[in-house]
Amino acid sequence: MSKTEDLKWVSRATLLGDTTAFDHLVRKYQSSIRRFFLNLTMGDTQLSDDLAQETFIKAWLNLSSFQGLAGFSTWLFRIAYNVYYDAVRSRKFTSEIDETEVNRMYQAENEFSGSKLDIHTALQLLRKEERTAILLFYMEDKNHKEIAKIMDSPLGTIKTYILKGKEKMGKYLKENGYEE
Repeated sequence: MSKTEDLKWVSRATLLGDTTAFDHLVRKYQSSIRRFFLNLTMGDTQLSDDLAQETFIKAWLNLSSFQGLAGFSTWLFRIAYNVYYDAVRSRKFTSEIDETEVNRMYQAENEFSGSKLDIHTALQLLRKEERTAILLFYMEDKNHKEIAKIMDSPLGTIKTYILKGKEKMGKYLKENGYEE
């Protein structure tokens, strides 16, 4: 679906109250929103599903406020970003992550499980803003301008978050036996 098609579905959902139109948008973006939360919550699937559901509920309730100035995905990720940080502020769940549980969740019977765990460990070393910017840039293929809109931060700040995040992750990975 293109941005034009997204606008068509948003228009149908907003003007006609067409829940089927909104369902098209949910199906298109649910995987990327859920993946975004899975990475932010370090693999907590139940919490990620709850946050994704809350994101789509808020999107539906506020769909009439979508102005089309940015892409629908940018608007939706902005909602997801706010949902996540509201949860962080209200529940403080990031400080309660059990490292052994995260390790268990990411262990698999393949040669890549160690590197996957190292990436998640490196992500934990980042500030929340750096982690969010890194995940949006590398995992969700958002450009710097889209990330700036999602995070409501200046473009230069986003570039700094990504640069600092890459440096911290690179240092950690290099110290743990990975080449550049």
